[in-house]
Amino acid sequence: RRGAGHQHPNDAALRRREHNMLDLLHIENIAIIEQADIAFRPGFNALTGETGAGKSIVIDALSAVLGQRASRELIRTGADHAFVSAVFSHIPEGLGEDLGVADAQEWLLQREIYTDGKNVCRCNGRPMTVTQLRTLGSRLLNIHGQHDGQQLLDETQHIVYLDQYGRYEPLQSAYSAQFSVLQDIRRKISDLEMNEAEKERRMDSLRFQIAELERAKLQPGEDEELSERRNLLRNSEKFISALQGADFCLNGGDNDAGALSLLRQAQEHLASVRNLSDSFSELHDRLEGIYSDLYDIAYTVQDKKDEFEFTPGELDAVEGRCDLLYRLKKKYGATVEQMLEYLDKCRQELDEMTCADDTLAHLKKQEEKAQREVMAAAGELSQQRKAVAKELEQRILTELRELNMGSIRFEVAFEEKKPDASGIDEVRFLMSANVGEDLRPIQKIASGGELARIMLAMKNVFSSQERIGTMVFDEVDTGVSGRAAQKVAEKMARISREKQVLCVTHLPQIAAMADTHFSVEKGVSDGRTFTKVQELSRQQRREELARLTGGEQLSQTMLDGAEELLAAAEKFKKTV
Repeated sequence: RRGAGHQHPNDAALRRREHNMLDLLHIENIAIIEQADIAFRPGFNALTGETGAGKSIVIDALSAVLGQRASRELIRTGADHAFVSAVFSHIPEGLGEDLGVADAQEWLLQREIYTDGKNVCRCNGRPMTVTQLRTLGSRLLNIHGQHDGQQLLDETQHIVYLDQYGRYEPLQSAYSAQFSVLQDIRRKISDLEMNEAEKERRMDSLRFQIAELERAKLQPGEDEELSERRNLLRNSEKFISALQGADFCLNGGDNDAGALSLLRQAQEHLASVRNLSDSFSELHDRLEGIYSDLYDIAYTVQDKKDEFEFTPGELDAVEGRCDLLYRLKKKYGATVEQMLEYLDKCRQELDEMTCADDTLAHLKKQEEKAQREVMAAAGELSQQRKAVAKELEQRILTELRELNMGSIRFEVAFEEKKPDASGIDEVRFLMSANVGEDLRPIQKIASGGELARIMLAMKNVFSSQERIGTMVFDEVDTGVSGRAAQKVAEKMARISREKQVLCVTHLPQIAAMADTHFSVEKGVSDGRTFTKVQELSRQQRREELARLTGGEQLSQTMLDGAEELLAAAEKFKKTV
């Protein structure tokens, strides 16, 4: 950061504390810029230099740190990442509250761009996403480039410009809500008003599906129960054989004693001596416990034997039911529960289609009501737009007259259209550049220089309503020359008394009007191209303006002309 000792003599006079300001831009490994620090000042900052020297790269770097799209190709050849940081001061209170950015006198925005596509963004050391950085950047600085003039030729953007100026969001929100309701009703009507043959086919399909599912008499959870029963039935012989063997061992047969009988006999043999010794008494009691447990097991085995009494054909019936459920699952759902849900939906859809005439009549009444409400909301919005359009016309005409376009006529024309998402207004900007000519669409009559000045006028009008404190103009003076160029310079000087202005330019008239002038020069060192950004002194500015006017070979006449430009600019700025 530059110290207090380097305070520009005009800084105090130019600074507007109600707006933020860009103080410092630090660039590393962006295109042909290996490293650069640019200390911007209040008022009007101009950047000049030869074509290809890197003036627009400075703007690209600034766009990147403000969260705009940044390609990996922007990284300097041989580097693994690029880094840009920007220091903004005089931040309005609450500007980043919704993004979790605390109030501070200064904000340090940083962005690192890696060759693998990774981005690291921060504000005052706090990590944030590129989207958050872009939102924050849009509140701090506005970049106006050459392509903006081309956007003016797109008539679909004219209503966007008007609405941006009008700021009648409540009316737009009310209209959007009403239009959304109307669209929803019309979608429902369209669904009901399907082709009669298609409708009958759909109803037949629904009836078939409902009948098929109803015939199945589905029960929740039955597929799991059937699977378990089928497993038992398929292995019934094994189960019965095992249980019969266990029963014989435990209870015995007609001629053989089982484990229970033998255990009881052992217990009776010990009973005769149990009172003679504690150890025999303990053995007798243990046999009693074992006999009790074994008795329970024997009865459980017999109960299991009784359960395995299968009726003839039961396995075939269960197999058939499982096959039916399998086929139905392939069509209607992975479980019985999902098939039952599908059945309910089919019934509901069939009911709606059966009662479609009544429903359609009801929806038609709703549509008529919604249409009236949409037209009422659209009318209010249109009325407000037309009132704002008159104000916009006058403000833009005032700006254009200050840009040497005194004969121009400008009008915001309206045509009513079928209601859509934006309302009922078709908006076009019309102009007449010369006396006696009819008003016509801008794209049919405006030259490049006129487009640049119209866009500059619009930008100034729109920005006057915004909290944004810094405006950047990237070679928007293309196609402008002579007296028109002088008027553009004067307009930027006026803007810079309210907001900080950064301008990349090739016109000496504009560069002379700057309060702070930077030159962007390209050179070669150690076989690599590099760009240097330097703030110019009064004498250096004189030489730079002479080069802008006549080329590298400076003559005294060219230097005197540059001095006249500087003197005239300084005189004008004293009147602003």
